[in-house]
Amino acid sequence: MSPLSASAPRPPVTVIGLGLMGRALATAFLANGHPTTVWNRSAAKADDLVASGATLADSVRSAVEASPLVVVCVSDYDAVHALLDPVGPSLAGRTLVNLTTSSSARAREAAAWAAGTGSTYLDGVVLALPQAIGTADAVLLYSGPQTAFDEHRSTLAALSETGTVYLDEDHGLSALYDMSVLSIMWSVLNGFLQGAALLGAANVKATTFAPLASTAINVTSAYVTAYAQQIDEGGYPADDATLAVHLGGMEHLLQETEALGVSTELPNFFLKLAARAAADGRADDSYAAMIEQFRKPTG
Repeated sequence: MSPLSASAPRPPVTVIGLGLMGRALATAFLANGHPTTVWNRSAAKADDLVASGATLADSVRSAVEASPLVVVCVSDYDAVHALLDPVGPSLAGRTLVNLTTSSSARAREAAAWAAGTGSTYLDGVVLALPQAIGTADAVLLYSGPQTAFDEHRSTLAALSETGTVYLDEDHGLSALYDMSVLSIMWSVLNGFLQGAALLGAANVKATTFAPLASTAINVTSAYVTAYAQQIDEGGYPADDATLAVHLGGMEHLLQETEALGVSTELPNFFLKLAARAAADGRADDSYAAMIEQFRKPTG
């Protein structure tokens, strides 16, 4: 950043919703020199921010009208509408960035609603803990009109040193990415917890297991890269191991789990899903062929 750009006035921004994430967002904007207006139903949550230079708005309407860029991060989309529907006319001509978690369908509905107010809508997702906001560990995804993203890119960059990512014009894509990433997170965590339960039966501490579990997770990332290409190409050559080989390992996992008196729910799920794929003729394919099972609607 040149001295000129460093000294140039930063665009103002408003943050509505001061939970843990909302406060982290406002803190990052302030740290990057943006005049920041905040609002929260419980005004006391703004005390530290006000002490750091933020302006506490006395109403949602005045918060919206304080800045050309309005960032909202609250509990759900119903809360978004409860706050912003009554002040719709004040949103006209502004850009609304919604960092509230929801589904892709709700994101598209919100975009249509925002268009009716005369505002421009960006749906966004925060892939980070609040304490990571403003650092290189934070990744934020945005979808919606690229012109709006480009206009406010430098302001939004305050929330992450390297991870400000524009996806597509489709407003629902950021939410869809969010759900996909959460699917990975819970799958990995459940696998770790299952392993910790197994080893716990032999009095092995979870902290002892954790380094090897982390190594296994990192090794698995190589499979992701290879299998992603197979999925996109629609072919599943078993360059590492066939699904039949995986099935054998799953049977051993289930047997060990039963013998130790640990919950068999997760290994049973693994085995049943893989067995269905094998029954569909995928036994000699790679594990990536399991995508065909995940693509099927339940029931």
